[in-house]
Amino acid sequence: MVFGNVSKNSGAGVIFTHNPRWTGDSVSLWGDFTLGNQGEDVVSGLVSTLPISIRQQEIEMRDTDIILETDFPEIYSAMQKISRTLVSEKGWAPQEIEFTFEGPTKDQLHLLQTRDMAIRERKEVFTFDPVEKEDSAYLGHGIGVSGGAMNGRLVFTLEEVEHWRMAEPQTRLILVRGDTVPDDIKEIYAADGLLTAKGGVTSHASVVAHRLGKTCVVGCGNMICNEAARIVAFARQHLASGDFISIDGREGSVYKGEIKIKES
Repeated sequence: MVFGNVSKNSGAGVIFTHNPRWTGDSVSLWGDFTLGNQGEDVVSGLVSTLPISIRQQEIEMRDTDIILETDFPEIYSAMQKISRTLVSEKGWAPQEIEFTFEGPTKDQLHLLQTRDMAIRERKEVFTFDPVEKEDSAYLGHGIGVSGGAMNGRLVFTLEEVEHWRMAEPQTRLILVRGDTVPDDIKEIYAADGLLTAKGGVTSHASVVAHRLGKTCVVGCGNMICNEAARIVAFARQHLASGDFISIDGREGSVYKGEIKIKES
């Protein structure tokens, strides 16, 4: 047994040998990690995660100064060397590697398992019309997991999904959650998109949304979701069930209302 929660210098995470939305065999580390937690906390999406590399932090526009590459350079360097050995030297397919570290040095790094990585981007995706993206409509930013630009009504339950499917069959529906658990699979399957306050690119919500072909944004840190009251709050903005919201599954942005989608 290894522990990622023994101190503030311990942690756990999942590393992709390159961005899961890109094809290719070059090594460029990507993924999620968290401090003072176990790997299950990362996968379950119950904690806010941190980026692996500086490049990932820049591309995903993550609002954090804590990055594995800069804060735990020995762990990052060891993972990079392992990834290059597997992919570049041994010719393995791009990998998804689960790891735990009990301290900041490479001798305290433990690899739990590795498997072939699934590429998440499969086709062209829609984008928002830049003219329509007003600052006043901006609500927050998360991690874009899958899909592109989408607008639709907020929903919290299967009953709400069924209601809007009958009332407005053409309207897309976006399920909102603080985090997700396996029991949410019915709601995720029934909705067209998913927005969560917690989680990262390797969380349960991300994996399920991708496999089901849903547009998904996770880890929207400034969003507070009150499922019982069916309300979500973003700073000074509050939205209720049935209100329109727009999410971008590629860049991770979240907007109030129906942002016009750019025609291809």
